[in-house]
Amino acid sequence: MKISPLPPLNSLVAFESAARHLSFTLAAEELHVTQGAISRQVRSLENYLGKPLFERANRTVKLTAMGLRYAQSVRQSLMDIAAITDEVRSWQGMHQLTVATSSAMASLWLLPKIAEFQREHDDIELRIVATEQIRDLSRVESDVALFYCRTPPPNMRATTLFHEEVFPVCSPGYLERHGPLEGLEALQECTLLSLEDADQDWMSWKQWFSRVGAVARPPRRRLNINSYSMLVQAAMMDQGVALGWSQLVDDYLERGHLVRPVETVLRTEARFCLLEHGDAPTNRRGVKAFREWLLETIPKEVGDLGLA
Repeated sequence: MKISPLPPLNSLVAFESAARHLSFTLAAEELHVTQGAISRQVRSLENYLGKPLFERANRTVKLTAMGLRYAQSVRQSLMDIAAITDEVRSWQGMHQLTVATSSAMASLWLLPKIAEFQREHDDIELRIVATEQIRDLSRVESDVALFYCRTPPPNMRATTLFHEEVFPVCSPGYLERHGPLEGLEALQECTLLSLEDADQDWMSWKQWFSRVGAVARPPRRRLNINSYSMLVQAAMMDQGVALGWSQLVDDYLERGHLVRPVETVLRTEARFCLLEHGDAPTNRRGVKAFREWLLETIPKEVGDLGLA
């Protein structure tokens, strides 16, 4: 059923302020409008009601008897609306969780697992925001972040989810046509799928070959792609060999979409981390639930790095 009759709602706010201050000037200052705007809103309300709410004389105003009664009712109604609005906004803040992460970690690791979290916490509204560079976290509004990093950002509490393990991957079809690959020299004869303009934390083929003790030569063929998710897709489409990060490509290896053409694995000091703001409360319900779920999901690798 339609609620009726209702006066112009903006005029109620102007009237309540003017009635509380008994001054159009102070009401204008409080609401950041002009005195003329307050006067017009009050006049509009009086015209709608068909009765005067103020007595105006000698640049002063005072409430009429009807104006006083109306002001008391309007003030209480606005206070009730303000109270329930605060309650709703607080509920949303407690039940909404924003997770910032890279598109690669979102698509390859988080999204395949997140259904389990939502089943366990169906009252928490999850929002995932993708940002590619860890240095951009300060410009992204989020409660927590999931990122691959060697050094956590300043004022962020980092909890290790899993350590970095990097190894070559390709599709079974590519290996069938170009393999078997006998050692790292044969690997360098393949088309190497390379992450272009990568964040400094992500490893390049040149760094990988060097750190596993092989002489890094310029590849005979290379395909550059600026998205790790697209890089993995290219590998599954028989386009070449990519560097695979454990956890990010494990599902594809288990399903047989990707294989490891050589057994060499590089383990480094870098890690994938849960990042929390150092000055943020750690007991907020959504953050706490998400953190506990992550720690249960990856029980063996977890370790708190503290604040950077």
